[in-house]
Amino acid sequence: MRYKYKSLTLFSLLTTNCLFCNLAQADGASIDKVYHPYVDAMEHELEYRVLAQDKQPGLYTSAQIHQLSLGTSFSDRWFGEAYIIGEKSRDGNFEIEAYELELKWQLTEQGEFFADWGLLFEYETETEVDIEEFSVALLTEKEWGRWSGTANLFLIQEWGGDIEDELESVLSLQARYRYSSFFEPGLEFYKGQTATGLGPVIQGDINTGIRKKLHWEAGYILGLDNDSPDQSLRFLLEFEF
Repeated sequence: MRYKYKSLTLFSLLTTNCLFCNLAQADGASIDKVYHPYVDAMEHELEYRVLAQDKQPGLYTSAQIHQLSLGTSFSDRWFGEAYIIGEKSRDGNFEIEAYELELKWQLTEQGEFFADWGLLFEYETETEVDIEEFSVALLTEKEWGRWSGTANLFLIQEWGGDIEDELESVLSLQARYRYSSFFEPGLEFYKGQTATGLGPVIQGDINTGIRKKLHWEAGYILGLDNDSPDQSLRFLLEFEF
C-alpha cells in the first residue's frame, strides 16, 4: 500500500531529534522497529523480526530477540496484533520471554493536516519474572517528494514485583528515499535508556498476488556512546494479505 503526503523538511526531522535527544526507553531496548501511523481496512499480516546485538558494557543483554506476530485490522482506523517474544541468551539457550498485545489507531486521514498522525498502545507481560509494561506512542509521518520522514515517541510504564515502578520514554526516527517499491534506502536514529544508535536501513515490498505482498527490512545500527552496543542488526519480514 502506497501513501501520498505533503512535504516535510529535513530541518524539522533534525529539530525533533534535538528536542528529544534526552529521552530514554525501557530497559534500553531502543533499537527495534519504526512504526507508521497507517491502517488498511482489509489488512491481515504475519510478521517476524529479529534483533541481534553486541554485548553492552556493564549489562547482561540477550544475544538475539525474536518476535512473531499475527495482526488484523478491525476498521479503516484500528489495527490489532498479538506477539510472542523469544530470547536467545549469550550461552545459546532460547526461551519464550514475553507476550504482547498491540493496538494501532490512525487518527487522521492521509494529507488532512501538515503531517499524518496515529497512536499505538502496547501491553506486555514477562513469562519468567513479575514484570508488566504498558506504553502509548505518538506516531507521525510526512513526505516531501520521494523522501519520507517518520517519528515515534513512546511513554512507557513498567511495574511488578521484580522491577521498580517507573515511567520512561523512547524516541525513534526514520528518513527514507522511495527509490522503488522494492528498494527504499534510509537512515534511522534510536535513543534509549542505555543505548543510542544511528545507521542505515533498507526496505521494500514484493508483490505476491492480489492484495498480497511481502515487506522486508534490514538495518545496521552503530552505537553512538560507550554505553551502547557497538553494532545492532535488525531484520523484519512481514506478509500482508
